[in-house]
Formats: sequence, C-alpha cells, structure tokens
Amino acid sequence: MKLTQKRWIILSVIAVVAFVLGRLAVRAAMNLLLGGTMFGGNFL
Repeated sequence: MKLTQKRWIILSVIAVVAFVLGRLAVRAAMNLLLGGTMFGGNFL
C-alpha cells in the first residue's frame, strides 16, 4: 500500500469520526436549549 493511499484512508476515517462527533455535539447543544433527554425516552 502506498503512502498516499494510507493518507487518504486515515483522512477519511478522521472525517467520518468528526462528522459523527459534530452531529452529536449539535444534538447535545439543542438538547440543552430545548430541555429534553439526549437519546429519547425516560431514564426514570
């Protein structure tokens, strides 16, 4: 495997992780503003 292929694979993995964490951060911020449970449903 060439170095450029490895670099593209690593960049794509980082991009996917960043996308998921970004979505989760937006969801957490909206959750704090709107006052709901993070993942839906009651914990009590």
